[in-house]
Amino acid sequence: MTGDDTAPSEPDVRPKRWRVARRRLLIGAGATVGSLLVGVPIALEYGRPSLARWMLERGTGPAEIPESSLVWFELTGDGITVHVPKIEMGQGIHTALAQIAAEELRVRPEQLAVVQADTARGFPAATLFTFGSTSVASLYTPIREAAAAVREMLAIEAARQLNVEPAELTVAEGALQVAGTGRVLAYVDVIAAHQGPWQEPGERPVLRPAGEFTSIGRSAPRVDFRAKVLGEATYGYDARLPGMDYGAFAVPPRFGARLESAEPGDAAGMPGVLQVVIDVEAGFAGVVADTRTRAWAAARALRTTWSEGTRVDTGALERQVTAGDGVVLRRDGSIRNALSRGRIVQAEYRTPMAAHAHLEPLAALAAVEPGPAGKVELWVPTQSPESVLEDVRAALGEEREVVVHVTQLGGSFGRKGGQHLAVEAARLSAATGRPVHVGWTRDTDLRQAFYRPPTHTKMRGSVGPDGMIRGVEQVSAAGDIIWAVAGLPEPVRSLIGFDPGGLLGLFLPYDLPAYRLVNRREQLPVPTGPWRGLGLMPNTFALESFFDELAEAAGTDPLTYRLAHLRKSGEQGERLRTVLRTAAQMAGWHESLPAGLGRGIACSGDARTVVAVVAEVDLSGGRLRVTGVDVAVDCGLVVNPAGAKLQAQGSVVMGLSSALREELRIQDGQVVSDNFDSYPILAMADTPPVRVTFVGGGEVPYGMGEPVVGPVPAAVANAVRAAGGPRLRSLPLRL
Repeated sequence: MTGDDTAPSEPDVRPKRWRVARRRLLIGAGATVGSLLVGVPIALEYGRPSLARWMLERGTGPAEIPESSLVWFELTGDGITVHVPKIEMGQGIHTALAQIAAEELRVRPEQLAVVQADTARGFPAATLFTFGSTSVASLYTPIREAAAAVREMLAIEAARQLNVEPAELTVAEGALQVAGTGRVLAYVDVIAAHQGPWQEPGERPVLRPAGEFTSIGRSAPRVDFRAKVLGEATYGYDARLPGMDYGAFAVPPRFGARLESAEPGDAAGMPGVLQVVIDVEAGFAGVVADTRTRAWAAARALRTTWSEGTRVDTGALERQVTAGDGVVLRRDGSIRNALSRGRIVQAEYRTPMAAHAHLEPLAALAAVEPGPAGKVELWVPTQSPESVLEDVRAALGEEREVVVHVTQLGGSFGRKGGQHLAVEAARLSAATGRPVHVGWTRDTDLRQAFYRPPTHTKMRGSVGPDGMIRGVEQVSAAGDIIWAVAGLPEPVRSLIGFDPGGLLGLFLPYDLPAYRLVNRREQLPVPTGPWRGLGLMPNTFALESFFDELAEAAGTDPLTYRLAHLRKSGEQGERLRTVLRTAAQMAGWHESLPAGLGRGIACSGDARTVVAVVAEVDLSGGRLRVTGVDVAVDCGLVVNPAGAKLQAQGSVVMGLSSALREELRIQDGQVVSDNFDSYPILAMADTPPVRVTFVGGGEVPYGMGEPVVGPVPAAVANAVRAAGGPRLRSLPLRL
């Protein structure tokens, strides 16, 4: 390790040893990583249920930190900096990770500076991928162990400087003190006085017992609060470099259209235009100008011809996504026998396509050095730096060194899992030899995206004479989620027969004598992909709405009916029982309401977290108005209660927006819901009070970013029915 602290471009995958350079401290930490294995189709029809359960239990990708990843702590005279490999998208994870580090370093969180790691700092790009509510859960132990090792190394060095044994030292607020004396050395003083090699701890450092926590489990202000309030935080749209120009490019007129020819046309002579860049083989025609407005005006003036593309509309997509034949993902008991008698209840549910509607449209800044092997630096708001890196190398050359600096993200919800604007900015920068920034307008962002796929679910159940459910048959269909953005070959996808992203929320969590689940995967002619929670919210909307319909057929209170059908033993059933009872108590479930008002309940689980939601609605004015939402969450150990509460409230707002407002419309192969006037989202005036309670606890944190969104639409639909309204089975909910 050299004195300038430059990380190797190709991280060594061998076990890391703790190393330091003068006035810099580096520590390696690692864990294991899961992998998705696809075998031969032996007894595939009967193997799919097990494969589905396997994927559901392990998620849709690696949630842990690969062995080659590094957690960096940098100590200087200015303080302690933590370089973290997970991306801040507004969810507050940098604050939670700072609290985790502070706990073992024995400092206050505000004594730490948290910096977003980039692909040049020693972290494999895959490690930076931030998704699936896994960030805090996956980094909890690695960061604690790394921070504890840093603390022990500082204690060993401080003991040498003070001529005492390490065991004689106590540590508090970034300082080491000889017990019972006034002899104290601050961390920065230990670093400044250090000479020679650092001594590693002889044994794995002991982690702080939970009973002694002073940071973990306590609410803390966000570490990025000041920068955001003062406008100092850098988002993708804010990224700037000296001598930077602006780029824009021609976009296809409809989905599936391909560029067939392109000429500069009038664009080359327009004011401010610096260069026209055309590569028909790559499907690219763009311009560079001195302002963003001039760049987009010139891009519209390019003379282009496109292939036909699709002419599909929303109605055709809904007809294509129709539940029917598919693959069997679960079969318990005899569904034929269960549905042969008893009171039969049937229903169908639909959810539409939806946009991510993140606050910040896509943007990227690229600086490409001249020559076929010139270095590429990118400033991009992305959840997946690895995808950006791979896409840029594929476009400009595999031999190039590519560095991805991740900016703040003004929302994402899955949309910025990749970031193809980085490729377009890099193409333009490579052509001009100058930094180029590309940023989309709102309407372009909505029209040139991928979307939450539509779903259709058919439910059929039987209620016995005792009111208990005899069995349920569930037949569902949806467009691709994970397979739409993953690189797995189509023959393998077809062999598996289902999309793993669609598994979230797909299974009824109740103990039923008979249960059969059939799933149909549809490849749509429009781009679809991950949306917050993947399949969790659409699936939970159907399942938890239908469960209320079964309760109504049985003449039983929906809460009581759920509690009666949860497993009597096992952790999952008990945890769901707890959150259901807690949410009901918060909402005053058994208290009577005036005419026109109603309460609805729903629950689900994801990322090891279980959630129950009670929504209260008012139909008395002739329109649907949500007046309050109560949420009970068991997400394991809560690192930052204030941050977790905000995450839960944000999920509720997004769930309500989808339930009450959002519906992406397609006509003639184009999005016609191209701005917030035609794609409305929930406004502040329509946002009800959202009360959140955490229950359960535990030794480790579970996921928090997505699970709460799942039950929200179902709870609202159930409340509408309880208020005397109709049973609403399609989103958005309309009376």
